[in-house]
Amino acid sequence: MFLSPFSKLSQKRLQNNTIITFVLVALSVFLLHYLDGFLKNKIAVNGIVSFELAKNTEVASQIINSWNPVSTAAAGYSLIFDFFFLAVYSVFLGLVIHRLNEKVWKNTSIYKIGVVLIFVQFTAAFFDSIENISLLQVFKGPTQFWTLSAYYFAIAKFSLIALGILFILGSVLAFLFQKKQI
Repeated sequence: MFLSPFSKLSQKRLQNNTIITFVLVALSVFLLHYLDGFLKNKIAVNGIVSFELAKNTEVASQIINSWNPVSTAAAGYSLIFDFFFLAVYSVFLGLVIHRLNEKVWKNTSIYKIGVVLIFVQFTAAFFDSIENISLLQVFKGPTQFWTLSAYYFAIAKFSLIALGILFILGSVLAFLFQKKQI
């Protein structure tokens, strides 16, 4: 049977790890949002996300050139800190999926989908790390290879994270619906 990487943890350990990773995700989001404030302008309307989704060297160069030295430093700090963040958010999402999967979908065919989606979150983090490496290379001088690499890995990362979040939302709705039936 295909098992969750969290299946051997006790309920207390699951609860503690979920709380700790939630706090770390919240603090990380706050810090990344703060850094992103230095990156938003008329060219990089969505801050670091604009840079992640710059599909060609011309757009990437325009974004880099639109940033002042403080913005450029903030972008670098954001990309470096994101290596920590990707580890934390993937574990947090995996824990939430695991806990909901155990509570809502145990002994159903959907359960296997939940287990797969836990591993999908770790794949998203891996893609995020490749995206970050690519973006750090783009800083050295945009090339089409690194810009496209960042773009496609960002799209893949966002898509995989979205699948996990949709599963979480669907599981919460199913749980609430089950409770109303009782």
